[in-house]
Amino acid sequence: MTNITVNVKGGTLEQSEIDAYIARAKEKYPDKQISGIDINVDGEFVDLTYHWQTVPFERIRRITGYLVGTLDRFNNAKRAEEADRVKHGLPQ
Repeated sequence: MTNITVNVKGGTLEQSEIDAYIARAKEKYPDKQISGIDINVDGEFVDLTYHWQTVPFERIRRITGYLVGTLDRFNNAKRAEEADRVKHGLPQ
C-alpha cells in the first residue's frame, strides 16, 4: 500500500472515518492511485479533495506505417524516412 497524505482542516475525525473516505475513493475510482486527501470539516459536513498520482505513459506515434513508441529499433533507412517527413502543426 502506498503512503497517502491526509490533511484534516476545521475539526477532527476518527481514523476509521478517514479510512472510509479513502476506501470510497478507491472504490469509486479503481483505475487511479490516490496520493492524498484534503478533508475540510464544516460542522456535520465534509468537503473532500482527492490528489492522484500521475500515471506514466509511453507516447505511441504512427510513423511510416508502423505504430512505434521510440525509433531505437528502426534501421537507418527508416530513420531517414522519419527525418524527411513533413511535420504539420498549428500556427502560433
